[in-house]
Amino acid sequence: MNRSILFLVIVFGWAAAASAQSPAPLTTLRAIHSLNATEAAKGLPVSFQAIVTYNRAYESTLFVQDEGLGLFVNLPNSKLVPGDRVQIEGKTAGSFNPVVAASSATVLGHSPLPPPVPATFDELSRSKYDCELVKVRGVVRAANRVPRIANRVPHEVVFSIHLEVISDDGKITVFLDSDDLNISDQLLDSEVEFTGVAGGTFDGKMEMTGILLHVSSLEDIKILKHPETSPWSLPVIPMGTIFSSNRVKDQTQRAHIRGTVTFFQPGSFAVLQLGGTSLQVMTNQKTPLRIGYLADAIGFASVQNGFLALIDGEVQQTPIYAPIVPIPVTHRQLTASRNLFDLVTIQGQVVMQNQESSQDEYVLLSDGYKFSAIIRHPPSVDTPMLPIKEVPLGSTVSVTGICILEGSNPYWGDVPFNILMRGPDDITVVTRPSVVNLRNLMLLTGALLLVVIVVGGWGWTLKRKVLRQTSTLSTIARFEQRRSSILEQINSAAPLPEILQQITDAVSSRLHCAACWCELADGTRLGNPPPQEHNLRIVRKQIFMHGGAQLGGILGGFDPDSRPTAEESDSLIEGARIAALAIDTRQHRSELRHRLEFDLLTDIHNRFSLERNLADLVDEARHNERSFGLIYIDLDKFKPINDRYGHHIGDLYLQEVALRMMRQMRGNDMLARIGGDEFAALIPQVRARADLDDIAQRLEHCFDLPFAIEGYMLRGAASIGIAVFPEDGDTKDKLLHSADVNMYAIKNSKHQNEMGLDGTTSSVNTA
Repeated sequence: MNRSILFLVIVFGWAAAASAQSPAPLTTLRAIHSLNATEAAKGLPVSFQAIVTYNRAYESTLFVQDEGLGLFVNLPNSKLVPGDRVQIEGKTAGSFNPVVAASSATVLGHSPLPPPVPATFDELSRSKYDCELVKVRGVVRAANRVPRIANRVPHEVVFSIHLEVISDDGKITVFLDSDDLNISDQLLDSEVEFTGVAGGTFDGKMEMTGILLHVSSLEDIKILKHPETSPWSLPVIPMGTIFSSNRVKDQTQRAHIRGTVTFFQPGSFAVLQLGGTSLQVMTNQKTPLRIGYLADAIGFASVQNGFLALIDGEVQQTPIYAPIVPIPVTHRQLTASRNLFDLVTIQGQVVMQNQESSQDEYVLLSDGYKFSAIIRHPPSVDTPMLPIKEVPLGSTVSVTGICILEGSNPYWGDVPFNILMRGPDDITVVTRPSVVNLRNLMLLTGALLLVVIVVGGWGWTLKRKVLRQTSTLSTIARFEQRRSSILEQINSAAPLPEILQQITDAVSSRLHCAACWCELADGTRLGNPPPQEHNLRIVRKQIFMHGGAQLGGILGGFDPDSRPTAEESDSLIEGARIAALAIDTRQHRSELRHRLEFDLLTDIHNRFSLERNLADLVDEARHNERSFGLIYIDLDKFKPINDRYGHHIGDLYLQEVALRMMRQMRGNDMLARIGGDEFAALIPQVRARADLDDIAQRLEHCFDLPFAIEGYMLRGAASIGIAVFPEDGDTKDKLLHSADVNMYAIKNSKHQNEMGLDGTTSSVNTA
């Protein structure tokens, strides 16, 4: 009996320990909604059922709803559709409201969507229906088709429509999952009812900065009232008078906040912080505020550069001292935009310091990245500017101040930041630079050199002559070394501006660092021209090509009181010769490359260029598992044109044909002439064979109108064959063969249909 009791005690003890280590999963949306942000961030297990109300799989944006509550679920690359009833397994995560990071979603069936709730701007701004299916009314102010990067396939771009909608009380942004280009003409200035899932835009501190509505399709949009007139039919007015059309009805209510003053810039803004929350108050107030004391502020909520702020603010100081302890942070934490306007402290190494009329700036290096710590000067012309607090370069310092960012959005990634310090006391030296540094070594070397000069004064004159001769020889030797390096780069693929810059640097070095620059015939200036040329004696040597054409000149600027020397002339002439060689070589290289890759008659790509690009595209498409297309074009009955009108007219006809076909190509498509009357088009982006059929039809139709060439009216036609990778071939040669076979099948079909007709007169008519 005692043994049985002991066994039960051990079993129940194990069960209790296991229960303590692994909490039971949350099984309802209501239980998940009851968590606060801290509890949700612990990653509690969940296992619940709900109905899918929205899914944008390529961005891992999934909303579900059950019992009148909605929830955001992060589930990458799911194929769920609205109406699916699913079993979600995963863990909670902290956000504006609790969300779920799902590990799996099992479809249990399909159910009708929950009825959408009519929602007002006020209710949405208070997140009353966050993540729930709602109906919203408003007038469409803007409709834009924007690209979005898909998560499931690297570099894949998916287009959606972003609508800016004005409701009775404010602006709402609508994300519509459609790429219909005509949506703008249909919706602009229309009163519309949208059915979608309510959400919001947020800054880096997960504070709501706007209202967002996710709409699945055009079927969820109901136009209640079309505009009386099309926006594009409005009368055109002068640009300078558009302010007359401006109307703003602002119903924003004044807000009242309280916190400790952590920063104040008179006439600009103040920062108040209470606990872990901070806010920028934009105010024209110039009455001093004491840092570290509680203050009340009133103003109007606004979004500035993507973060919350209080504008048109008024601030009243209290006598209560409640200082804020700065938060120790790292560079990585600040770039994540979580500490916007917080009072922080961070360490870094001073690499530069600079004083301007408006501020003192220290550039610091922390974790391998640079940022600025700034002290703003008071806007007063009567108060003399105090000298900057000198900090030895290389010192490790601790700076305290307000973190400011160029933008605040949790989905943008890392953003640059600066630290606004309240005064010189906010920067303190933690460790000074080592005594063994370059500056001290230079001072020691200088002292030793001085001793040597004093001791060896008797040989100063002789040594001076030797050093002068050595310097001249060394300068010439360095110039020759740089000249050899420049000649090597001329024969390489280095950019021409970079080579000309090095030429001017080399000539300047030979002329003892005198100003030297290059002026080309098109007005381009390279090198180091002086800011005020009229204060110098200018020497110019022209740059000529081998044929005598003038390409520009190499110029040098010298002391106006100095006399011209042979060294000046020789150095500039040598620089001009090297520059002429560089320009001439680049022009020849460019011409040779063009002749290698382009057809000399039609100036489109040739067969060599097509096959090289086709081979590269095969490798890329095979690696990325995608399709592309090849179109083979053979001109019908081109030989009679040459025979009847001569090769000159035939060449002009080929040029006109190439020009018309080029107009049918899209931006990334490639057209090439691969034979006498044979052409090919490489189509890199193909979703289906129908895309190639559409382009092939456009190419055929470009022969519908006759060609007017030197008084003749020529009618032409072409036989076109297509091939799709990898269905019609998975190698370059197979694709070319497949497209060629398809083209000849079409040509033979035409030939059979034209049996008994005069082929020449059917293809070539003259007037």
